Amino acid sequence: MRSGFVPVVGRPNVGKSTLVNALVGEKVAITSVRPQTTRNTIRGVLDLANDEAQIVFVDTPGLHRPRTALGERLNRLVYGSLAESDAVVFVLDATGKVGPGDRRIAARLAAAAAPTIVAVNKIDRAGSDRVAERLLEAAGWDFAAYVPVSAIDGHGLEELTRELVTSLPEGPRYFPPGMRTDQPDELLAAELVREKYLARLRDELPHSLAVAVEEIATRESGIVYVSATVYVERNSQKGMVIGKGGELLRTVGAEARSELERVFGAGVYLDLRVKVERDWQRRDQLLDRLGY
Repeated sequence: MRSGFVPVVGRPNVGKSTLVNALVGEKVAITSVRPQTTRNTIRGVLDLANDEAQIVFVDTPGLHRPRTALGERLNRLVYGSLAESDAVVFVLDATGKVGPGDRRIAARLAAAAAPTIVAVNKIDRAGSDRVAERLLEAAGWDFAAYVPVSAIDGHGLEELTRELVTSLPEGPRYFPPGMRTDQPDELLAAELVREKYLARLRDELPHSLAVAVEEIATRESGIVYVSATVYVERNSQKGMVIGKGGELLRTVGAEARSELERVFGAGVYLDLRVKVERDWQRRDQLLDRLGY
């Protein structure tokens, strides 16, 4: 069989996580309209029929010009995943022009050894002329293949998968059949809570918010107890995250609990609290503690 690790890279907000979820066939990474939603490398596993191939997609943070210690660490995560790749999916946004950030990523990939497939995403939101323009711009990079796709309606995903299979080497099965991600339960729970906040927060607050899960335990009653802390950088942000009369905290908790119950197949008690850690994005010791 063919197998390998395939980082999915690109600028922030081009739809990398949505694409990985669509390729794997289930949700393994959180998504939002906010740039820089992904803060970890999340692996999603796709097994093709008859043991033809196992593709391990690596969802990565968006490459950007970092302004904080967190931003620098996120970029290093991406570069580290490229160093261990067997092939790469480079995602472009069909609704926008190819910019300097795209060209910087392309130059980095051109110097790498792994074959690169360019996925022009969001074609469901762009006209055919615009999609053709993006493909023509990308063709100048001389990569292995160029595939127009929509992570939303599934267009082009089969073609993208076929291109990847032909690019991968013969290799072993890295994960057992049916396993879709190796993401720890603690990280999954923390990310689901953060996803619910990202859908509701404005301005810079989403970037100032982190979630850490301290404990997951199954009680004698069969209920899964999850204890988590939401971190913000300033006292003024704490009130916004809690909401008037605690309304936002309760809403986020209810939505995250409902999704976690589907994940764990059991009732969940989610214990959420909010804590201020000033400028945590710029403090290496806190970044270590939060798992970044």
